[in-house]
Amino acid sequence: MSHADETEGTRRDFIYYATAGAGAITAGAAIWPLINQMNPTADVQALASIEVSISDLEPGTQITVKWLGKPVFIRRRTQAEINEARKVEVGDLPDSDARNNNIGTADATDKNRSLDESGEWLVMMGVCTHLGCVPLGDGAGDFGGWFCPCHGSHYDTAGRIRKGPAPENLPVPVSKFLNNNTIKLG
Repeated sequence: MSHADETEGTRRDFIYYATAGAGAITAGAAIWPLINQMNPTADVQALASIEVSISDLEPGTQITVKWLGKPVFIRRRTQAEINEARKVEVGDLPDSDARNNNIGTADATDKNRSLDESGEWLVMMGVCTHLGCVPLGDGAGDFGGWFCPCHGSHYDTAGRIRKGPAPENLPVPVSKFLNNNTIKLG
């Protein structure tokens, strides 16, 4: 093998590697806008946590706030609603997981779903776990909680699925009291 053949092979290898490198950079530049568009927008990132005033909420009423583009139900329950939720046996529920992001894995008892020890405050994502509809509240459905009229899912006064096609309880987002008048989501 002559010196010219070795040089030719080296040049050919260089051209292959240079072409492959240029192709990879071009592909990356073409794909980056597609990947970057999946990142949250600035307005969504700004709402990663919000503070909600609950000072005007009377027992038996609720408010719905928008957080991360989804509705969140904040309900101040009456003692009757609390009692109704606390007498339900976890074994009778279709979903026995609390789905409470504040405490991790736990049984779906009412105490594990409410925000405070007394059970007066309930905070849940307002999205039906069946197909993403927004359930009706204020005592709707067969169990006095929420009802999704789209497909017939019934939730009780603790937001647990009791009847219908929804597979899971309404999830409880990360939330906490900042003071007696304010709840922080996120």
